[in-house]
Amino acid sequence: MENETIEIVKELPPAKVMLVALDLGKWDCERSLAELSALAEANHMETAATLVQKKQAPEAGTVLGEGKLAEGRLVCANLGIDAAIFDGELTGSQIRNLTDRLGVEVLDRTMLILEIFQSRAVTGEGKLQTELAMLRYRLPRLQGLGETLSRQGGGGGGAAGARRGAGESKLELDRRHVHRRIEALEAKLKEMEQRRGENRRARQKSGIPVISLVGYTNVGKSSLLNALCGSYQVMEANMLFATLDPTARRLTLPSGLDVVIVDTVGFVSRLPHHLVEAFKSTLEEAAFSDVIVKVADACDPERMEQLMVTDEVLQSLDCADIPQLVVYNKCDAAQALSFDPDVLLTSAKTGKGLPELLAALDKLLAHRVRSIKILLPYDKLGLADAMRSRGSICQEEYRQDGVYYEGIVKVDDLHLYEPYMLET
Repeated sequence: MENETIEIVKELPPAKVMLVALDLGKWDCERSLAELSALAEANHMETAATLVQKKQAPEAGTVLGEGKLAEGRLVCANLGIDAAIFDGELTGSQIRNLTDRLGVEVLDRTMLILEIFQSRAVTGEGKLQTELAMLRYRLPRLQGLGETLSRQGGGGGGAAGARRGAGESKLELDRRHVHRRIEALEAKLKEMEQRRGENRRARQKSGIPVISLVGYTNVGKSSLLNALCGSYQVMEANMLFATLDPTARRLTLPSGLDVVIVDTVGFVSRLPHHLVEAFKSTLEEAAFSDVIVKVADACDPERMEQLMVTDEVLQSLDCADIPQLVVYNKCDAAQALSFDPDVLLTSAKTGKGLPELLAALDKLLAHRVRSIKILLPYDKLGLADAMRSRGSICQEEYRQDGVYYEGIVKVDDLHLYEPYMLET
């Protein structure tokens, strides 16, 4: 049903939008607008025009100057623009004022990202997190978000009207409703977070290492997960925020060590803090990992900036002490690029570099496993089943006094086999 809905949306013509930006010289405006255009495309919108003004400081009520707004209104009328998207965050009154001046619906960068999140969330937790982020963002902006928030009728000038009291504004009712809904969502998410914590503790108890794939949105994390695990159940798409909910798959490394590899939600530059907060329980999969694989797009000239954005989010989650690998994915499409020798080059499409990535993961987790040679008496062959399920057996040979095994076991299980170990 979900796929049918997506297909129907794709068949509809995309909404025509105008991108609007105020260039204060604080960041690369051109790069930011290119990313905003990609976000719009991910939300089934087509960028038909761009409006940029360079200023030292924004106008208080409208951000842009009157002349630039008049130009924008003319562009919207001539090109049949459906909406304007501002590259940054706006207050409720600014949204209302810009809507009046431009004559079209106005969204800001955060609202656009939230719309994408809302359309992509699949699991119950993802939907609740998205709704919570939406409500937290809209709460301080209620006063400026439309004429529907006009004041209700209260006390009148006399007779029955005077006895009704001052009444209560629609705005106050909306705020109370939003506060109640936020509290309910926070309670539900806390329950889900507790269950997620129980799952993490179960993984830790089983001794299975966890590897998280993190990085900028649309760098190929889901494709990399599918290529490594040989599973094509994780949705892949050449668009921003194709993955919102963490997906875990089991992977056996060349050493025989079983691990869990997790695909996480992607990042964008200037990801609003309350979005990070709303999805923190999802992003915390990285914080509980044994290894973090930071993935960047080898084809993107701004790949270093992508990694900086990734590092900023990871620092906010206190992941600095977790071993990390840097991977440049999509290297099959990259040409004549000079890469750091410490960076792994991979291609989920062709499989290039995947053996090197697996070997690097094995090296980082080498302290978790040990190669052993043992001779198990015939009355102790139950230990061989544990060796198969929690490690791997490379060689098996039946002898007169027992069964000889060569294999790999977890260090935590080493004490089980010590009485039967042979000198290596």
